[in-house]
Amino acid sequence: MTGVAIGFLLLSIVLVWGGLVASSIFLSRRPDRADYPPGGIDDHREDAGIIEHDT
Repeated sequence: MTGVAIGFLLLSIVLVWGGLVASSIFLSRRPDRADYPPGGIDDHREDAGIIEHDT
């Protein structure tokens, strides 16, 4: 392997593993979303039966 190939290999490893570490740290500090958009009231759709169509 050439020096350029090894350099790009190291760069890609740092980007991938660095992103994994950064996202893990971010999720450990803020595990849940604090604000949600308006709406989203529970409408109990799971309580309704499955819609059946005659074919």
